[in-house]
Amino acid sequence: MSFDYDLFVIGGGSGGVRAARVAAAGGAKVALAEEDRYGGTCVIRGCVPKKLMVFASEYSGMVEDAQAYGWDIQPGAFDWGAFKGKLEAELDRLEGIYRNLLKNSGVESFDARAKLLDAHTVELSDGSRKSAKHILIATGGRPIVPEFPGSDLAITSNDIFHLEKLPESILIVGGGYIACEFAGIMNGLGVKTTQYYRGAQILRGFDDEARGLVSEEMCQSGIDLHLGTNVIEMTSEGDKIRVKATNGDEALFDQVMYATGRAPNADDLGLEDLGIERGRKGEIVVDKYSQTGMPSVYAIGDVTDRVNLTPVAIREGMAFVETVFNGNPTSPDHDLIPTAIFTQPEMGTVGLSEEEAAKQEPIEVYATSFKPMQQAFAGRAQRVLMKLIVSKASRKVLGCHIVAPGAGEMIQLAGIAVKMGATKEDFDRTVAVHPTMSEELVTMKTPVRTA
Repeated sequence: MSFDYDLFVIGGGSGGVRAARVAAAGGAKVALAEEDRYGGTCVIRGCVPKKLMVFASEYSGMVEDAQAYGWDIQPGAFDWGAFKGKLEAELDRLEGIYRNLLKNSGVESFDARAKLLDAHTVELSDGSRKSAKHILIATGGRPIVPEFPGSDLAITSNDIFHLEKLPESILIVGGGYIACEFAGIMNGLGVKTTQYYRGAQILRGFDDEARGLVSEEMCQSGIDLHLGTNVIEMTSEGDKIRVKATNGDEALFDQVMYATGRAPNADDLGLEDLGIERGRKGEIVVDKYSQTGMPSVYAIGDVTDRVNLTPVAIREGMAFVETVFNGNPTSPDHDLIPTAIFTQPEMGTVGLSEEEAAKQEPIEVYATSFKPMQQAFAGRAQRVLMKLIVSKASRKVLGCHIVAPGAGEMIQLAGIAVKMGATKEDFDRTVAVHPTMSEELVTMKTPVRTA
């Protein structure tokens, strides 16, 4: 049977674009459909604009620091309009790069929504139909706001980049990394920032000591954080939003942003009619090779709700091409993935938290917390944390957790060592780079506790 394409990809984000390009580079005939902007969540409404906003927000503390170092400079005001214009131009530029990458790889792209009609056919929103030997779903996820009275007044992380003007006050609801990152951003840009989280501590699932420090420093920097708190209802009041909370508080905010969860974009793709299984959260169920129950259909990235990170979606896309087009069955490796959370202070982590490791085997914990030289000299009280979790039996470093400026950069390199199976003695044998914060990772001689 002849098909229009060897591969049809639905979704033009990081995972879909990479899979399409790599398959096409290997000689496959590939098409891709994207209903919105090319680049997906990460490039258009996620990591990239968020990191640029983090950079923008960090300059507020730099003026005071510079003064402490002897610079005669005065604080100015932040111009949201000027920043927003530059941000939008940068995202347009990046989207153009993604479109060109596809074009130059020989991938035919359709600016349309696509859904599956059968095992080898997709229908585009213009009514046309395309057949393909293999179909790859890479439609990603989206932020969701739970239903409650007035929930339609909330914005999500998708909307925050497009605000016409910077609010004077904002309530951020949620305790995951997206909520915490935006609390830091808004606070740094001079917005009066309140954060509600229904749990006992922010950043659930991360190392307790590390998330405790992040939480403490966020409060120190002026974020009004309320734990064990949720919203009951919201009502419009003039151009403000009145919020009633479970802790009895009632307050007015200019904006309320929800970052309490994301859902896979797997609705209205025609999956149900084809008997392709979906999980409890609506994710597409796949095996270790990203294959659905229908042999010709695969899915990668956030729509599969495995590890929802951009570089993971890209890895899954590469493994898919290896498996299907290069005849080399490859399962994406989801073990020991280093991650950075761009909270203020930043956090980097790889491997097991102290709590997870202690459940699994006897461990030693090496940790140190101190004021870094740069901030201490400027009179700022921010603390950093360097922490290693070590197996007593194998001496392997099971986890590394860093809370510090530049933690993301540090964890990338620590991640290589941990992924290689480095032991505590391997770390100890490495000479310190002085004076740096990260040298503490190789100079901790005695455990602070065992478990």
